[in-house]
Amino acid sequence: MIENVGRVRPQSALSGVLKYWAPPIIWMSALFFFSTDAFSGENTGSLLLDVFNFIYPGISEDLFDTIHFFIRKTAHFTVYAILASLLFRAFRSGDAARWRWKWAFSSLLIAAGYALLDEYHQRFTRHRGASIYDSLIDTSGAATALFLLWLLGRKKGTIP
Repeated sequence: MIENVGRVRPQSALSGVLKYWAPPIIWMSALFFFSTDAFSGENTGSLLLDVFNFIYPGISEDLFDTIHFFIRKTAHFTVYAILASLLFRAFRSGDAARWRWKWAFSSLLIAAGYALLDEYHQRFTRHRGASIYDSLIDTSGAATALFLLWLLGRKKGTIP
């Protein structure tokens, strides 16, 4: 009888692919849902206004509109930073190398393309509109995340 003590069972190709590619695909699906009318400025604004009225009763409409705008644009930046990080991880797929420019460029290209498709999708919703500026914010978030990954790798000495 042969025992498999101490041996590591190789992963199947499918489980390896799913391990690394499922997170960005799920995240992209969530972004698609976020770009529907359910997350339009009107809907998020009314919910956020209730929160702000509880925290800061009597908030002026101008101040609230400014805060709401800032929160929405920060969300654009952040969710695409997360997407770029997940894509980079997927391209890396457990490789011993910590950084390859090809992975970063591919991650940025997909994130930027998806940002454009996301804005295009919003053209067909009732309460949303397409904005190239939002796509630029999205792409900036992706580029910033990749830059921070590169910087972190340089600081740790894992990237020459």
